[in-house]
Amino acid sequence: MATITASKNAFLHGKWSADDAARLYGLPDWGKGYFGITAAGTVGVMPDKSPDRQIDLMDLVGGLAERGIHTPVLVRFSGILEHRLREIRTAFDKAIADHGYQNQYSCVYPIKVNQQRHVCEEIAAVGKELKFGLEAGSKPELLAVLALSQGQDDMPIICNGFKDDEFIETVILATKLGRNIIPVVEKFTELELIVKYAQRYNVRPKIGVRVKLSSRGAGRWEASAGARSKFGLFVTEVLDALEYLKARGMADCLNMLHCHVGSQLFDIRQLKTAVNELTHIYTELVRLGAGMKIIDVGGGMGVDYDGSQSAWTSSINYTVDEYAQDIVYRIKTVCDDAGIAHPKIISESGRAMVAYHSVLVMNVLGKSQFQADPEMARIASDMKNEKEPPQPLLDLIDAWERLTERNALEVYHDALQARDEAMSLFSLGYMSLPMRAASERLFWSIGRKVLDIQSKKGGAELPEELQSLPEILSDIYFCNFSLFQSMPDSWAIDQLFPIMPIHRLGEEPTRRAILADITCDSDGKIDNFVDKRVEKKTLELHDLRPAQPLLFAQTGGTGGSSASGAGNGANGAGHAPAIAGTPIPYAPSRASPPSGYEPYYIGVFLLGAYQEILGDLHNLLGDTHAVHVSYNPEGGSMDSDIGGNWSIDEVVEGDTVKEVLQYVQFDTEDMCEAVRKDVERAIKLNRLTVAEGKSLLLFYEQGLDGYTYLEE
Repeated sequence: MATITASKNAFLHGKWSADDAARLYGLPDWGKGYFGITAAGTVGVMPDKSPDRQIDLMDLVGGLAERGIHTPVLVRFSGILEHRLREIRTAFDKAIADHGYQNQYSCVYPIKVNQQRHVCEEIAAVGKELKFGLEAGSKPELLAVLALSQGQDDMPIICNGFKDDEFIETVILATKLGRNIIPVVEKFTELELIVKYAQRYNVRPKIGVRVKLSSRGAGRWEASAGARSKFGLFVTEVLDALEYLKARGMADCLNMLHCHVGSQLFDIRQLKTAVNELTHIYTELVRLGAGMKIIDVGGGMGVDYDGSQSAWTSSINYTVDEYAQDIVYRIKTVCDDAGIAHPKIISESGRAMVAYHSVLVMNVLGKSQFQADPEMARIASDMKNEKEPPQPLLDLIDAWERLTERNALEVYHDALQARDEAMSLFSLGYMSLPMRAASERLFWSIGRKVLDIQSKKGGAELPEELQSLPEILSDIYFCNFSLFQSMPDSWAIDQLFPIMPIHRLGEEPTRRAILADITCDSDGKIDNFVDKRVEKKTLELHDLRPAQPLLFAQTGGTGGSSASGAGNGANGAGHAPAIAGTPIPYAPSRASPPSGYEPYYIGVFLLGAYQEILGDLHNLLGDTHAVHVSYNPEGGSMDSDIGGNWSIDEVVEGDTVKEVLQYVQFDTEDMCEAVRKDVERAIKLNRLTVAEGKSLLLFYEQGLDGYTYLEE
């Protein structure tokens, strides 16, 4: 409980407060009521935005560890997922009532956003009540959606993407089965296939067509719309499609008009323009004899990742309510002017549905940092071994000694020149390695001291020559995760995700750092952080504390159970077995990692959309553990009903080493046999003893069954 006690004392007696931490990390802005800070200085998760129904994230991580589920771990909050769906439903219901709209709305979940079975099942279950649907963009997704919609014939199913004979035939047969399924024509040949199989099976299908609008989207995916978009038909082709269906007596089957303005649409003005154009096309198709009944505005509802509420790539300048109001109003106005009945409205708002509900928690393994103290005693000792100390080093010593608040910039310029001269001398062979090392330590110590002086001046902007120093002098915190597996969009398209420590928030962070993952790739780092459109290159973090081994005197029993309890505080027990009366090291499942530091945990938020399914196997680091958690005031999880206010509903164990090796066609039995043969050869050559060989083989086999990430 030491960490919690220290945090509470900081709140009571220190200058730093929970409000300061919330402002620093932007929780009120990007958290949207789902995340806050508890009185214990930890991140609190509020699945339905109620402060009275709050889950302590640090407590949860500790409870998972007691069950053998260690970080990195992806936590999915079922309550947030359900709340997001209900929030979208409520927003459109209100807009329909406000504008007197004479039809209904349905939100369709494109499972490509997150195809994990548990996520899809939860959405399908809640969607049954809310009259929401599912979208498939490929044959595998179509087969998954047909299973997910079992017993729900009214559930709308939209089929996007390119389609072949097998895809279309499956859709037509599903229609005959009774499913409310609509294939969307992306190219003209698909329409021919739909007609072919509809006639073969004597089915009157519901047909949608995607139109390429002249209106473009906004943001990274703006090319999804417009004349050069990948999918859809030009207006002339839409008219040809209608004539094709008329000639076969199927014009009444053309029921839906679809468009897609682009994912993560950050500017509401682009949406208004696109919906206006789409609705005009819709009314014209009705006038020309199409059996139109539905407008599908596609995806695009964005997520405010940085909390700036602005027209920027990592933000949005509208709310869910405004999004709904604008769509309903624009469609109603155009239809009323044309004297056309209001269509049913569908949106495919996958990102907005699932982004908020997933949080990745990772532990920090260690750090790399420049020392503020140049170790003058060591420098003096090294200089005694030199025939003559190099002049650049003497200049740097002089700069360090005369540095003051008044001459900080001047001294930095002198130090910069001396450092460059030192590097030149070393390259020419006129400076020893110890003298070069001393020069570097002095230069970076001067730089850090100059930055400290500048920071005391308040909000004054750094001079141009100093602006790169904060990034250069920042710490590197090494974290137990793979950027390419858990946050691929951060690497691939510079997507920002909110990141912050999940505990010690009652203490003011004193370090500035970038985050590095455990892959052996220089791109495996995060050096751009959320800060309301500002290019923030470092993250404020707490200094890592050296681990302090604790002792306790156990008088009997094993103390605690690793299989029970739902969390009873951020530093709960779970003691190792001991001989009665024998003092042994305190060994909870949250024991200090091999790095020699107390556990320090960082959370990455809003990861629910796309990240899991896009993650790759760089360095063969596989999927992390994933757990589904719900708020439960009575606590308990799975087979336990003890303590806490959360329940573990599902545990999806992360990939083992064996599994990821099999993904890339390694036969683990052959691998074990190859190592066994080498061990036997080494024993015969007296390189290994029999016992050592046995230990190596055991270690090898256990390693294949282990987690791909670093374990305590």
